Order: sequence, then C-alpha cells, then structure tokens
Amino acid sequence: MTEIIAYDPRHRAALLDLALRAWEPVFPALKSEVPAFVYTAFYPNGWRERQLSDLGEVLDSESEGIDVAVDDGRPAGWVCTRFHPEDRMSEIYVLVVDPDCHRRGIGTALMERSLARAREAGMTMVMVETGDDSGHAAARSAYEST
Repeated sequence: MTEIIAYDPRHRAALLDLALRAWEPVFPALKSEVPAFVYTAFYPNGWRERQLSDLGEVLDSESEGIDVAVDDGRPAGWVCTRFHPEDRMSEIYVLVVDPDCHRRGIGTALMERSLARAREAGMTMVMVETGDDSGHAAARSAYEST
C-alpha cells in the first residue's frame, strides 16, 4: 500500500537515487533530439551531475512543498509543489516515480496530493511543464490524463 507523507531529509539520498533512475531513459532521447550545443550548454558535466545539483537544491530549499510516496516502507516517488500566489497558481515543479514502481498509481497519487495542496492554499490554477522530446512522452501522457 502506498502512503503519501511529508518529506523528511533522511529520504534525500533515496529520492535523488530514484530520480536519476527515473530519468535515465529520458536524457539519451533528449540528447539525440536537440542540437548538440544546446545539450552541452545545459549539461556540460553530464546530465547526472546537473540533476543531482538541481534536485538536491530543491530538496534542501523547498522541503515544505515536498511530498513523498512510500511503498512497502521505502520511498517510491516524490513531488514538489510550488506556489505563485501573485497569480493564484501552483506548479507541479518536480514529479518523479521510481521506475520499479511504474503503473501502480503512484504518480497519480502524488499529482492528487499536489492538487490538494493547491486547493488548500486557495490557488485557482495548476501548471506543469515538461519537455516535448520523445523521452518525456510518458510524463506528458500522465499529466494529460489527470
């Protein structure tokens, strides 16, 4: 059974690990579909280093907006919800599901938790962004179905 809980810094290493595994198939597609200079500009030291840095910063500085899916006692995914009160909008900023846990409703449960946070905070709109490359096709499909 999956439970959605508040982020605890003790989850940090596991969440970063599962994020890298989840995005492992995304980056080869992205690399082959964008001009080389664009990919190199964003990932001069490789995508893993950039993702670890960027996501580590999110976990460290936005912990109050992070929810974690725990399945059988271990983290199985996470979502970071940001608020933009000036627009009464929330944002699903990061959504990640462990590849070993796909197709079990974890992504949907995390999105529903993010939407609930938005409602609780009085937001009237929710946004999510993702790449339009083939590596992000599954994410786009999940977002569109919710």
